[in-house]
Amino acid sequence: MYTLIIGNKNYSSWSLRPWLALRAAGIAFQEQKLGLFTPEFAQRLSSLTPAGLVPVLLDGEFAVWDSLAICEYAAEQHPDAALWPAEPRARARARSLAAQMHSGFGQLRQLMPMNIEAHLPGLDLSAAQDDIARVQALWRDTRAEFGQGGPFLFGRFSIADAFYAPVVSRFTTYAVPAEGPARDYMDAVLALPALQEWTRDACAEGIFVPADEPYRTHR
Repeated sequence: MYTLIIGNKNYSSWSLRPWLALRAAGIAFQEQKLGLFTPEFAQRLSSLTPAGLVPVLLDGEFAVWDSLAICEYAAEQHPDAALWPAEPRARARARSLAAQMHSGFGQLRQLMPMNIEAHLPGLDLSAAQDDIARVQALWRDTRAEFGQGGPFLFGRFSIADAFYAPVVSRFTTYAVPAEGPARDYMDAVLALPALQEWTRDACAEGIFVPADEPYRTHR
């Protein structure tokens, strides 16, 4: 069985992505959580990954780090889980969207770090408005072109949805207005039993980092 090493569920958006992909696909794994900014965090990861960051997937003694690499590995090892769309163009678009989320939207990440238990309406998010609009346009356009078979970006749940789930969480925390297809998509993601499980666990942690701590580095 796999072991997935993650950070605090309230903050670690990059841990959420592979966790959600594996859980929603029904791929069995054991969860090992390391508290951010603890001695255990650095000690445990130093022997597993030169990146020194979560998440890390252990398949026996073999380690895979980076959220996108973990999801790709799971998709290859479990083709029946259909973590990517089957149709080639849809699959290429899904990979494009995941990669864009993986490396882009810097203002959104900086100004709107994931903080599941919080409700923070009314903050000045003007510097992130371009990113917010781009994300909502991606959701709308992708659903219109590829989403006829279900409520997610490509109809059924895929890795692309796992990568945008932390954005759905951020939009909820910061009360970002969403209407029409964007709102419908957010509601579908929030209704996922796996995401609801993660959210319950995040709110139950009871370990919250002061606003001036650098948890943003864990994205």
